[in-house]
Amino acid sequence: MRIAVSGSHSLGKSTIVNDWVSAHPEYAREEEPYRALSLHGPYEIRFRDESTRLHNGIQLYYNISRIHRYASQQDRVIFDRAPIDYIAYSQYTADQGTTDIDQSFVESMIPAVRESLDRIDLLAFVPRSDEWPVILENDGIRPVDEAYRDSVDDIFKQIYRHGRFGLFPGRGSPRVIELVGPPQQRIAQIGKVLSDVHASG
Repeated sequence: MRIAVSGSHSLGKSTIVNDWVSAHPEYAREEEPYRALSLHGPYEIRFRDESTRLHNGIQLYYNISRIHRYASQQDRVIFDRAPIDYIAYSQYTADQGTTDIDQSFVESMIPAVRESLDRIDLLAFVPRSDEWPVILENDGIRPVDEAYRDSVDDIFKQIYRHGRFGLFPGRGSPRVIELVGPPQQRIAQIGKVLSDVHASG
């Protein structure tokens, strides 16, 4: 099973990935592209209204290149972020009109993202929820701008709930679930999907 955890920043995605691997050590963990390329790599990637085509493009294609390493549904891997994430973040920056990211750039990402989804079996979307708020922490890495996080979350919800950009044509699309509740409940949701798949297969 190839799993990707997707959503706006500072909502507990990395915690979900880490908790899943701790409970299921047979799964490989694929690092978030920002951490791989900027924190541990040669690029200085910026956020919000400072993101550029280079910043978001290299993260997208790094993510896709890692996904293509896992060609079989028998592979066991969980990704911290999905290619869809870079459409959402690019759309936010395009809406600001402050860098070279514009609507045409966002739309140019769609074919590559759509094609990559046939290598993902389960997309686990983590939405912001008033019932289960996650406090922004200043860890020196992630932005602590709540309005920014919420604006990007709104774009994610348009994509996952309302079909914006038409990324899920049907056949070959991954199964999509929303992860809600405390950490243990989120892990249980993923586990139930896998149990259902194994029972039907």
